[in-house]
Amino acid sequence: MNRKQLFYERQYRETEYATTSAGHTEEVALQQFVNSYDLGDKRVLEIGCGRGAFEHLSRRWFGLDLASSAGVYVHRPFVAATADALPFKPESFSGVWSVSVLEHVGDPEQALHEIGRVLRRGGVAYLAPAWHCRAWAADGYSVRPWSDFPWTGKLIKAAIPLRDAFWFRAAYTIPVRLWREASFFIGLRKPVRFRYRTLKANYETYWCTDADASNAMDPHEMLLWFVSRGWQTPSHPTWLKRFLVRHGAIVVRKPDGASARQ
Repeated sequence: MNRKQLFYERQYRETEYATTSAGHTEEVALQQFVNSYDLGDKRVLEIGCGRGAFEHLSRRWFGLDLASSAGVYVHRPFVAATADALPFKPESFSGVWSVSVLEHVGDPEQALHEIGRVLRRGGVAYLAPAWHCRAWAADGYSVRPWSDFPWTGKLIKAAIPLRDAFWFRAAYTIPVRLWREASFFIGLRKPVRFRYRTLKANYETYWCTDADASNAMDPHEMLLWFVSRGWQTPSHPTWLKRFLVRHGAIVVRKPDGASARQ
């Protein structure tokens, strides 16, 4: 068992599940997703199910989590596995959802391929990772006192308000998105690679939210990845909505006809 698995096993053993306002909001959104695509009686997979807080949303729910101890709290079918190597046959599920999980996967593009593989034709996925995870979260720069850091660390901490400002991030994000969209069209709409930034996850001390994140992803990049493979994106149906996406869940639908382009 590696450090990552040990970290999550310990998290599940030492903490009790408590419903938070954020968790309630996500449950409402997932219930709407289930109702909209008539998934209540269809086989669905939750990737990163934790203690099964959403297992009641579908009668044919199947849970998967990295930590095997999570299965103790789940009352429906469960398997311990990784998101980038799903232990299921192709086209096994009508729906897939994943909340606050993909940012912890070392190879998120492979996880997207796996989601596409296990979804049936016309199947839908609700994907809500934490987007744009910050590189400084792993060392707790935003929450630890100044005295914890040498002068180099103090510079990093001092720069956080600037680096976190909307206008500062937009100055970088907008040109990159324009370039990615142009590359997609110039490349005759061929499948694009999924671009993300690898982060050094902290599996020793959980300083703050996403201190244990393995990557930083842009939702526009994920939408473009699916669109370039012939998928529909019901949550962001137009080019403009895709280009301007900032946060929140994305919903994608696998093509009904031939298998999605790889």
